[in-house]
Amino acid sequence: MKKDKGVHPVRKGIAGFLMNLVLAVFSLSCIFPIVWMLYSSLKEKRAFNADIVGLPKEPTLINYTRILTNSDYHLGESMLNSVRTTALSILLIVLFSFIVGYILARIRFRGNRVLYAMFLMGMLIPIHSLLVPIYVVFRACNISNRWFTLILPYVSFGLPMGIFLVEGYVKGIPVSLEEAAAIDGSSFSNTLWKIILPICKPILVTVAIIQIFSCWNEFSFALVLIKSVSLQTVPLALTQFKGQFASDYPKQMAAMLITMSPIVVMYFAFSKQIIRGMVAGAVKG
Repeated sequence: MKKDKGVHPVRKGIAGFLMNLVLAVFSLSCIFPIVWMLYSSLKEKRAFNADIVGLPKEPTLINYTRILTNSDYHLGESMLNSVRTTALSILLIVLFSFIVGYILARIRFRGNRVLYAMFLMGMLIPIHSLLVPIYVVFRACNISNRWFTLILPYVSFGLPMGIFLVEGYVKGIPVSLEEAAAIDGSSFSNTLWKIILPICKPILVTVAIIQIFSCWNEFSFALVLIKSVSLQTVPLALTQFKGQFASDYPKQMAAMLITMSPIVVMYFAFSKQIIRGMVAGAVKG
């Protein structure tokens, strides 16, 4: 009689329990900071300084009221600026990533791989090393401190990754689809926008999600290129809640939660599309 070489049920159960325990601890370590920010924003400054970790004894919404009613913070205007800048940047990044990625994947011409390599090099250059040159160029061209100023660097630095992802995805689409469409009389533009574009939707969603978080949270270029308070974005607005010698942390946490809310709502609203986009490189169709 052959011996059973499988894993003993007890050992398998212990291993599964330990794995679940590790995952639970990791999940709590990710969730707790957000929960801590939430209930800390319901404290007054004095109560927070007395007990940083403890739950609020007398919860209050005074921090949210002060932020939303005080026009000196310009938080609402900053959120509108971030929404406008992020939306236009994502639209241009997705559009150009799709067009350029498709051309590099399908159309063979002299310099194709050289051009592709140049786009990839954009992913290797630390963007913060270009802060000073970009500031000098923008100031010389008189395009700094404008409503469209941040869109230019956001699109420029978002395109390399978008083109890289789209180009690899398009290569996995059978050429026979386009050949069949051409035989049926479909034009190049019709094939591109009505056949290839819907197939590329998962990877385009991935590109959009990655760049939305990047553009919404970007701080360095906004700090260097934007001077007017009326044009500042959310990361710049949050710096108002930090003083030189002391900070009102409960108020700062309330402001952070308010500015996080659009991104959190968007994530839960498009969670299925996000998951599909994340696995788009492994499973197609």
